[in-house]
Amino acid sequence: MPSMDIVSEINLEEVLNAVDNANRELSTRFDFRGVEASFEWNKPNVTMKAEGDFQLKQLGDMLRSQLTKRQIDAKAMTLGSPSASGKNWSQQVSFKEGIEKDVAKKVVKLIKAEKLKVQAAIQGEQVRVTGKKRDDLQSVMQLVRKAELEQSFQFTNFKD
Repeated sequence: MPSMDIVSEINLEEVLNAVDNANRELSTRFDFRGVEASFEWNKPNVTMKAEGDFQLKQLGDMLRSQLTKRQIDAKAMTLGSPSASGKNWSQQVSFKEGIEKDVAKKVVKLIKAEKLKVQAAIQGEQVRVTGKKRDDLQSVMQLVRKAELEQSFQFTNFKD
């Protein structure tokens, strides 16, 4: 009986590479010349530092674009609230991993509402989907990808 797991994971090595690329891009940007701005990697979070609130927003956009280039979904990135100390501003960026219970319940409800011939069960921080046909599982994949849930999903452990 074919089965698969719906998970929400990110590759932290790729996040580190994206942070390094964003720091390189930061050093070449004209609008950041003479400005103290940086990205700091504190596994599994990133700290953005700049001299102004507007520059923090630009840093967030730069990091988001670098993550997208590294095939990491931008939905996994969560921006904290900016904080100011003196003339320096900082902001924490965290990354969502694992499917929370309420989001997992929404996924299961979405699958059951579509009336596909599959069973969905919540197992910790993932959702296991089993069915009689591989095509049904692929339909579930399309359904979850199209759904507007505030999280990115990957499909692993596909067994035929």
